Amino acid sequence: MRILHLDSGREMRGGQWQVLRLHQALIAAGHESLLLAREDGPLLRMAEQRSLPCQPLRVLRVAHQSRRFDLVHAHDSRSHTWAALFSRVPLIVSRRVAFPIRTSAGSRWKYRRVSRFLAVSKFVAGELVAVGIDQNRIDIVYDGVEVPANPSTGETILTPYTLDPAKGLALAEEAAVLAGLPLVQSKNLEQDLPHCRALVYLTQSEGLGSGILLGMASGVAVIASRVGGIPELIEDGVTGILVQNEANLVATAMRRLDPAFCQKLGQAAREAVVNRFTVSHMANATLAAYRKVLA
Repeated sequence: MRILHLDSGREMRGGQWQVLRLHQALIAAGHESLLLAREDGPLLRMAEQRSLPCQPLRVLRVAHQSRRFDLVHAHDSRSHTWAALFSRVPLIVSRRVAFPIRTSAGSRWKYRRVSRFLAVSKFVAGELVAVGIDQNRIDIVYDGVEVPANPSTGETILTPYTLDPAKGLALAEEAAVLAGLPLVQSKNLEQDLPHCRALVYLTQSEGLGSGILLGMASGVAVIASRVGGIPELIEDGVTGILVQNEANLVATAMRRLDPAFCQKLGQAAREAVVNRFTVSHMANATLAAYRKVLA
């Protein structure tokens, strides 16, 4: 199978990591995969560092390269637009965000050009159906992460550092003060998770939460907002703790983070990732969707 991937993201966020992992997994499985990514973006640099086939994303290149591939897979809104305009083969679009879906005439045209949507969660799939997209054109493909060889060890309680006001950094800090617990802001979860026992992941909306999956795979206890697709990852009290976005409620959850309870949650969370949310699971579900289109 020959797949052309498009991603115009300026940052290396959860979606870009998923593109990179999928691209690498497809090549490892023997498929021809080429990534077109933003020339000044970190995704292209990461692909180059891993010696994965990649080129800068340009409009004319989309039109030219698509002719020699079986499918084009767009991973964000801008690349979806470019593929809808210039691709000459069936188009797959991943939807990973919980933002409201536009319903203008141009947006409706763009969505009609898609052969199949890959929604990152049942929640996101429901958002697509709500604006009139046939559910028979939608597959649910959960994010996938690598599972570290050993679970995390340490006492740190982490929360992701962010400048996005829709994310819950300020709320997490307020709750930590109420709980009387130290909270460390992490700019690199993969680097910091091996040295912690809990992750506080708060947000106003979320398609799924790949940062949560990183924590679960590392075997740490995760406290997360009960919004969007997050409840599809976490079974409350079993593989993590779900909370409403209120400081007192988050603080109450943080007070439960004694080492024994964290170990129990972390072990169950790690098993859940192994069973459902690995890169292999994500790649196989994506390939199944590709085959539906080509059939």
